[in-house]
Amino acid sequence: MTILRIRTFGDPVLRERCRDVEEFGPSLRRLYEDMLETMYDAPGVGLAAPQIGLSLRLFGFDPSPNEERRPGAVANPELSDADGEQTDEEGCLSVPNVWSPTTRAMSIRVTGQDLDGEPISLGGEGLEARIFQHEVDHLNATLFIDRISDEDRRRVMAELREREMARHGRWRRRQ
Repeated sequence: MTILRIRTFGDPVLRERCRDVEEFGPSLRRLYEDMLETMYDAPGVGLAAPQIGLSLRLFGFDPSPNEERRPGAVANPELSDADGEQTDEEGCLSVPNVWSPTTRAMSIRVTGQDLDGEPISLGGEGLEARIFQHEVDHLNATLFIDRISDEDRRRVMAELREREMARHGRWRRRQ
């Protein structure tokens, strides 16, 4: 398995609506295995294909990576049956080291296809529901920072600008 480079905020692929998965088989399974290895290494609990540079409607997840692992994958996902509300700190591997309160449905259903192209339907509550919503957002060109309050978004954007300026400032001094 290969650890892949995670694309970060500012990469155009994160703002593209992804195309459907049309080919199922060994290459898709290998991609999923690489995505899981990348997610565990990061570490994270979910990873969508655009986060590794592929504009493809696929995500992998594991709500308990530090316990008994329960990984899964959904291709061409659709969300339904949202119920309740939860607000908790949320982060993203593509927006590293940034956390902000984010409101999501408390429970949700995701339907789509498994890695063999067979229909799949999963219900999630709590963290699992949050993961499903977060990852499907990635496939629809939405980042969690698009869902936070205006005040928190201003704070996060200022923090990201400061990091970028510091990174470029160090680069210029080395020349």
